[in-house]
Amino acid sequence: MKVWQADFYRRPLQDETGQVLWELLICDITGNVIYQSFCPQPDVTHNWLLSQVKIAATKTGLPDAMHVFRPQSFNLFQEVGQQLEIKVEATRRTPTLKQRLQERTLDYQQQENYTGEAYNPLSLDKPPPVPLPENLWGDRWRFAGIPAGDIEEGFAQRPIPILQMPNELLPLQLGLASTIAVPGVVIDGGRQSMSLARWLQEIQPVALNYIPGAPDGLILEAGLVERWVMATFEDEEVAAAARLYEQRQQTSQGLHFLLVQPDDSGMTYTGFWLLMAD
Repeated sequence: MKVWQADFYRRPLQDETGQVLWELLICDITGNVIYQSFCPQPDVTHNWLLSQVKIAATKTGLPDAMHVFRPQSFNLFQEVGQQLEIKVEATRRTPTLKQRLQERTLDYQQQENYTGEAYNPLSLDKPPPVPLPENLWGDRWRFAGIPAGDIEEGFAQRPIPILQMPNELLPLQLGLASTIAVPGVVIDGGRQSMSLARWLQEIQPVALNYIPGAPDGLILEAGLVERWVMATFEDEEVAAAARLYEQRQQTSQGLHFLLVQPDDSGMTYTGFWLLMAD
């Protein structure tokens, strides 16, 4: 499947009339730049983007899918995708595109039309985290760890209704030793197990972060910029487990998991996600 990673957003540049410039940048999954073009901000429209994507397609043909990480441009790409019958996916996982954007930042600063503003090409405005809907609360939750060598065999072959194990996040692909403990969070959902798993599938979990504070908390990063409060706690024993969870992520290259199950019998699972901060 041919996939493009694409971004369309303003840059710290101006044209000769002082208009802010937006840049369209399209890469393939190997990092090869397929197409790049600038557009004055007043001309930023769906029609302009459509015309440029068509030009880009003359070089390699239309892709099967486009991956977009920036909320501000997702709707524009989605309209283009509908017209050209291309699947447009909102995802934070656009590593080669993000690398190219970071590399181009120095180029912007060296151009004569650079505005001089401090600029982070990957910066996104994120809303404050909101609590998990009460009707989805499970019976209990806990921190856990699974040897990296047991993850693929233990979950990929099981009849789990909702299973998200991207190939690039498999321990073998990351080069993790089989004995390394991959940390995670297990939720015994009880009667809400399937409702919780379906809700998680809808919001697209990305990472589950421990945030120390008063109280401590677990914040779920999801979608493009969404954040959810999965749990809060003040118990020192739980806080110690949270610190171990965080430490284990340093040895697992950030890989961690979220498991939803009806109960702690180990007989059935409802949903399993491999996660990694973007």
